[in-house]
Amino acid sequence: MKKTVEEHAARFSEKAAEYDDSKSDEYHACASLVIDYAVPDADDVVLDLGAGTGAIALALAPDAERVLARDISEGMMDEGRRKAEERGLDNVEFAYGEFRDPEVAPDQRVDVVTSNFALHHLSDDEKREAIRVMADTGARRIVLGDVAFFEDPDPDAPFYGPEVDDPATVGTLVEAFTAEGFAVTAVERVHDQVAVIVAERLDDDSDEE
Repeated sequence: MKKTVEEHAARFSEKAAEYDDSKSDEYHACASLVIDYAVPDADDVVLDLGAGTGAIALALAPDAERVLARDISEGMMDEGRRKAEERGLDNVEFAYGEFRDPEVAPDQRVDVVTSNFALHHLSDDEKREAIRVMADTGARRIVLGDVAFFEDPDPDAPFYGPEVDDPATVGTLVEAFTAEGFAVTAVERVHDQVAVIVAERLDDDSDEE
């Protein structure tokens, strides 16, 4: 991680009010795909990591039983809470949580995990640890939208900010999911440096006859 958690939190809190209007077409396309692939059932609990102002969490809330939105920036979460209230959504919980410690109760059921444009702030080893934590929630599906490289990025036109971002290759992320017992069922190329990855937990049939 190129900056501390506290530095990232402060940076995002400063721009929380303008955040939604500042995002690129690729960001919005990525978010739409994450929402489309998440498809929670009416009795599902969704954990949205790096939730920000709630682009994913608020879109999924009408179709889910509950959404646990986790972020490190109080300013961003305040915007998310405001939007949830405006929309009359009372099944979204915005609370502090990090990728490697989302602060979800051990007995809390999680069915679907989502994240959009947030994981790339971690180093590759930290990303692997974060994906391990996602898997440990017991979720059957993980949908990740993020800055990630399909090929070497153009150094003259990076989609990311090298001073604060640390994107992985798509291959690194796919390997991290498969290492945790998931099958990657879809990879969407939004941009040469933006991907949506869908991972489904493999059924354990070892005890079945």
